[in-house]
Amino acid sequence: MSEEQKASPSRKRPTTDEFRAFVASGWAPRGTGVTPRAEVADHAARRRDAVSAAFPGERLVVPAGGLKVRSNDCDYVFRPHSAFAHLTGLGSDREPDAVLVLEPRGAADGEQPDGAGHEAVLYFRPLAERDTEEFFGDSRYGEFWVGARPTLADIESELGLTARHIDEFADAVGKDAGEVTVRVVRDADPEVAARVDKARDAAAGTQETAEAETRVDRQREADEQLAAFLSKLRFVKDEWEVEQMRDAVAGTHKGFDAVIADLPEAVRRGRGERWVEGVFGLHARHHGNGVGYDSICASGDHANTLHWIKNTGDVKDGDLLLLDAGVEVDSLFTADITRTLPVSGTFSDAQRKIYDAVHAAQEAGIAACRPGNKFSDVHAAAIRVIAEHLHEWGLLPEGVDVEGTLDADHGQYHRRWMVHGTSHHLGIDVHDCALATREEYSDAELRPGMVITVEPGLYFKADDELVPAELRGNGVRIEDDILITEDGCENLSAAMPRSSAEVERWIAGIWAARA
Repeated sequence: MSEEQKASPSRKRPTTDEFRAFVASGWAPRGTGVTPRAEVADHAARRRDAVSAAFPGERLVVPAGGLKVRSNDCDYVFRPHSAFAHLTGLGSDREPDAVLVLEPRGAADGEQPDGAGHEAVLYFRPLAERDTEEFFGDSRYGEFWVGARPTLADIESELGLTARHIDEFADAVGKDAGEVTVRVVRDADPEVAARVDKARDAAAGTQETAEAETRVDRQREADEQLAAFLSKLRFVKDEWEVEQMRDAVAGTHKGFDAVIADLPEAVRRGRGERWVEGVFGLHARHHGNGVGYDSICASGDHANTLHWIKNTGDVKDGDLLLLDAGVEVDSLFTADITRTLPVSGTFSDAQRKIYDAVHAAQEAGIAACRPGNKFSDVHAAAIRVIAEHLHEWGLLPEGVDVEGTLDADHGQYHRRWMVHGTSHHLGIDVHDCALATREEYSDAELRPGMVITVEPGLYFKADDELVPAELRGNGVRIEDDILITEDGCENLSAAMPRSSAEVERWIAGIWAARA
């Protein structure tokens, strides 16, 4: 952090006209080359066309979101809202405070929308000239502080849409708001949502309280419909998105390899879960934008806490390390993969027993990943295998067989040891398409182009007296990223070993190469 950032807020920067002129002078001319059109631009345009067809004649507002304060004058690294990234093609930390507006054709000219599609307009903060206060004096946005931003022409060339200064947004979003339906993705940026609400209120004029409340409820419902549509739009991935997923998986594989190579160091140093987290994070940040979610680096009994992200524990010989991690590439598409690794290089007999049961369940779940099957069929196939093993091991209550525990209304005893579902959709969000209804998600048919996870597990807590002592303190999950194809599925992460024997050979091979 610079001394300027750490300095007292009372410290003043020079503000004389002479100083400003000095700062603005003596710079080489900026480059004048044309920004090449991004590969994603045509794909993003097709996505916008689908949105346009679903909401003819309406003004649709999709914010990127703004910078968020981490502490004092330091912001978190920016990540644009997923719907914004999906419809523009902008990923990584691109364009905080930007707003994509799909403007119905005709409305921008003061005419009634003609229903002939939308013009995509991106409002954002473009590169400031060097003679402006922002260039030198704005520590949040200024080029001196955070680097140069694109110009309006850069964005238009890169993305193939219309670019305007963010200062024009307030007037544009409220234009003819009483005649044109305006929807906004509310959760992306509260300030933008409030601005849209203000424009809609102004257009509505004075109303009785009850009437105004009804109108606001209808508007909020309309906004929710837009957000849900944009979420569901990501169910089926296009060819470009699938390639992004392949890249994310490849980067994740490299990160796992690096973790395995450094397992002895994680044991030696103590607090090894943090070491594992750091090693994977290094490779994620180098390969792409970073991690797609907080990595779960759970050793020993910590593996039985499903969302263990504190990662404060030691990694010990004899432990199982459950590593649930994924690389998010610059386009924001993320992998989500779990491998459970024996820290010493080999599974104990008890650990192998658990692991092989989970692997068998995953094999059954992957076999159910076929077009025409329901999403819920994947879980049903995997959990049946889990239930069969638990019954075979005598862990289910007396008198409860496999069918009894699978009974949705009167069973479910197996959930003591596998509480979570087996699958979720995956893409630009690690839990993608989350605004879909149950009917649209769990009860829907799998279609080619969908990417889902398959991730059964068994979790035997150290203090669980209903299981044999040798099983306690061991948690196992195996997770892969599965692309639904025309005639079945493709395991995008198949190159990462899964069976217990394969995992042991994987570890041995990496350690031998490093010796």
